[in-house]
Amino acid sequence: MTLTGPVLAALAVLASAVLGAQTYAPYGAETALGIALGAASITAMSLALMLAARPRLVEPFFGGLDRMYGVHKWLGIAALALMIAHNTVEPELEDVVRETGLGEVAADLGEVALNGFIGLILISWVKRLPFTRLELPWPIWRFSHRFTGLLFAVTAFHQLAIDKPAGIGGSLDLYLNTLSLAGLGAWVFTQFVAPFLRPRPYIVERIDRHGPVAEITLRPEGRALRWRPGQFAFVAAPDAGLAEAHPFTIAAAPDAEGRLRLGVKALGDWTRRLPDRLTPGQRVRIEGPYGRFLFRKRARQQVWLAGGIGITPFLAWAEALTPTDRQQIALIWAVTTRAEAFAAERLAAMAARHPGLNVHVVVSAEGARLNAERLARLVPFALPGADLFYCGPAGLRDAILAGLKTMGQSPRRVHAEAFELR
Repeated sequence: MTLTGPVLAALAVLASAVLGAQTYAPYGAETALGIALGAASITAMSLALMLAARPRLVEPFFGGLDRMYGVHKWLGIAALALMIAHNTVEPELEDVVRETGLGEVAADLGEVALNGFIGLILISWVKRLPFTRLELPWPIWRFSHRFTGLLFAVTAFHQLAIDKPAGIGGSLDLYLNTLSLAGLGAWVFTQFVAPFLRPRPYIVERIDRHGPVAEITLRPEGRALRWRPGQFAFVAAPDAGLAEAHPFTIAAAPDAEGRLRLGVKALGDWTRRLPDRLTPGQRVRIEGPYGRFLFRKRARQQVWLAGGIGITPFLAWAEALTPTDRQQIALIWAVTTRAEAFAAERLAAMAARHPGLNVHVVVSAEGARLNAERLARLVPFALPGADLFYCGPAGLRDAILAGLKTMGQSPRRVHAEAFELR
């Protein structure tokens, strides 16, 4: 995991706080602190909006879109905390500013923005309702995000129009106004430009059902996507009434015709409806590629551990192996039922072509639940000298890694990508 992106984001927030404190230091420590908190809040919000735009050039600095989204989430939480603190440590400037009607409006709108952000952050933070099995529906969660930019616009107006002492804030105003414009520009691009500019049209070629999993093959209509094995793309199907894009790992290596293959398992309402609503010949929209979960050729001994539909990046990796790839690879795929192992035969054929690849499908319904001890028995080399790559539910990963640590068999390095982006 690279820390470059998170460190740069933290430094940008810290710089605004320092600049705010220095600018208002002549008006007392409490005022300087209040301004510093407010400036840091605006910076955190603007950076969160910029990261939400999914800038592909910035993704490598965070080690993947999943980690970039993680920083985006914590920037939002930090922005709210800093905003509340700014509202609590209110700058005392009544005696040194000339109050205007516009400044009073800006002050009132600051309260509106604070209350709005409290609501939005709570919706974003609470995926599953506490003490229940009820999960906040994706459309509600996603729709609430669309208002973030409007509230940020109110916040930006607040900092721009609030009454200030005469002749103060040149560098601070330039810094915050630049970030505010960048954040608002990113939000406008995300909501009104990217949905038309970024996606590429693909045609549904075939849908193959394997028990609880559907494999969807897509062919490009026009210029094909260029991706590396292990990357993912956002898929939307407006013609099927599923216009909200969802991420799916591309479960195939690139080919000359640019076809995509997706593995879809019903993990929610959207993924449950998608295979039923699609028909061959229908058009879908693909945006990508994203992600940094890529095959590391330098690791001589590798464990590929997949939980359920988390097999998809490893399908692409295995398909892309060449005779020059001489790594020892143990692929362990944990599934609940045999029907869930939709690609078992394909993987067996890949293993037959590549001597270094060993494939094991562990079916818990058949009494073979995967744990650390079983994993260690299946791997034909010493785990402490190997790299482990994982894709699947976080609970399985944590249990396996904890068990291996207890056994003194922790892998040399662990690479993982978030199983869901939310």
